[in-house]
Amino acid sequence: MRWTLKPKPDQETVIKLSEELGVGKPIASLLVQREITTFQDAKKFFRPSLSDLHDPYLMKDMDLAVARIEKAIASEENILVYGDYDVDGTTSVALMSSFLRCYSPFVATYIPDRYDEGYGVSYKGIDFAADNDISLIIALDCGIKAVEKVAYAKEKGIDFIICDHHRPGSEIPAAVAVLDPKREDCEYPYKELCGCGVGFKLIQALAAKRNLKLESLLPYLDLVATAIGADIVPITGENRILAYHGLHVINVAPRMGFKAILKQIKKDSITITDVVFILAPRINAAGRMKHGLHAVNLLTEEDEETAIKFASEIEEYNTDRRDTDKTITEEALAQIEASQEQDRNTTVVYHENWHKGVIGIVASRLTETYYRPTLVFTKSGEKLAASARSVKGFDVYDALESCKEHIEQFGGHKYAAGLTLLASEYENFKLKFEEVVSETIDKNLLTPEIAIDAELDLKEITPKFYRILKQFAPCGPGNMSPVFMTRNLRDTGYGKCVGADQSHLKCQVKQEGKGPVFDMIGFGLGKKLEIIAKNRVFKAVYVIDENEYNGNVSLQLRLKDICE
Repeated sequence: MRWTLKPKPDQETVIKLSEELGVGKPIASLLVQREITTFQDAKKFFRPSLSDLHDPYLMKDMDLAVARIEKAIASEENILVYGDYDVDGTTSVALMSSFLRCYSPFVATYIPDRYDEGYGVSYKGIDFAADNDISLIIALDCGIKAVEKVAYAKEKGIDFIICDHHRPGSEIPAAVAVLDPKREDCEYPYKELCGCGVGFKLIQALAAKRNLKLESLLPYLDLVATAIGADIVPITGENRILAYHGLHVINVAPRMGFKAILKQIKKDSITITDVVFILAPRINAAGRMKHGLHAVNLLTEEDEETAIKFASEIEEYNTDRRDTDKTITEEALAQIEASQEQDRNTTVVYHENWHKGVIGIVASRLTETYYRPTLVFTKSGEKLAASARSVKGFDVYDALESCKEHIEQFGGHKYAAGLTLLASEYENFKLKFEEVVSETIDKNLLTPEIAIDAELDLKEITPKFYRILKQFAPCGPGNMSPVFMTRNLRDTGYGKCVGADQSHLKCQVKQEGKGPVFDMIGFGLGKKLEIIAKNRVFKAVYVIDENEYNGNVSLQLRLKDICE
């Protein structure tokens, strides 16, 4: 692990903010690091308000999209809401279809089959629309590169509205409206919305057109918050406002589908971390193991009994998904060793029988073992399909762009992408990808980094400090949970390995033999017990959280790493 201590922010600004807010310098310093430098900035940060959302009509083509939907509703046209099969796509479809059904009964939903159609807008989906007399398709979380497919739909008399957040290609599809804040000609102030976020901006614009109050859209924000967490977009700006209020909806008045999932897992309150590791995998499991429409049905169901039935089915899909990804990960790791590719700058593995629904998860797992850009391929029809994952600081999308002579189709983000290629090109691509990454990656990026916000003394960790720290949530990219480092620690004599396989480290520490005592827990750090043994002095990197035991709640330090 590389420990990187962030530069100290300007101390004059820290002191001024500390005085304005009536908080200690450590809290003020954390805020200034996040570019929060005034009382007003801090108010917006700690109390995210829907009134700070941008006007949706600032997004290019928004007026055209609203006009076309209003025309379709007035003319009683059949509308198809089309979205990708992952969490962002299925939540987008649930959001848009449930909103439009308040004004029109002629709204259908479509999720492409991961195996039969693949990612994004498909000819089969357009044919389905033509066969069912549908004249308008609203595509969510996909479509920005569907130039030929939009043209094909036009020939069949079908209009397209695209709501996407992926990077556009060199040509924008000739749709009625293309909503994508990443368009070069779009001046929308916030560029980091997820697909469901772009969908929300469209219903916000439709609501404004109908003179509805913004608060009337609150019930949809549980879907937006789930997509934000699952798609790992920055939790800054508008995303933070949407996630903050969406989490509140999930905890106070969740839709029937979420209520059914939460009932099964016996969770009373949900954080953004729970969204990422509990809600999102279950919603994703439908599209991975069966079909994404199962997720849409769950998220739009209003009958409690039916929702419980749907949630139970999705729980089974999730169990199957876990078993499958564990098996494939083991096979992929064995393949890397058999090929003696442990020391490369990339991981590229393939087996024709690997389940297409879990190769993205397997790519993430392999990145945890060999920290480097990773692609996992499987057979998909006549071609090979892959999921790509990257490491912090390296743009895998750009790397794929440099290999495009070997690729049929690709799309995605800086850290996650998907592609297809001909089987005959696999070895050529593998060589080229290794070559491109080797030439362009900073070798430091191949060692996992722990970014440390600040150095703290243990005496600075008080209940008040933690109460304010909790208000930094929801945390995620762009606003990560604050990470601290403390030097001159000693175990008080209780250090030991715990857990069924003794893989975790548990101890109790003091700093320089005085001041407060804190419990520390380090998951997966059991092998570092020797560092704290025999009263040795060590330093630690950690986050602060609460531990509840026998009804008593106390602060504990959750270790990320320790060293002498």
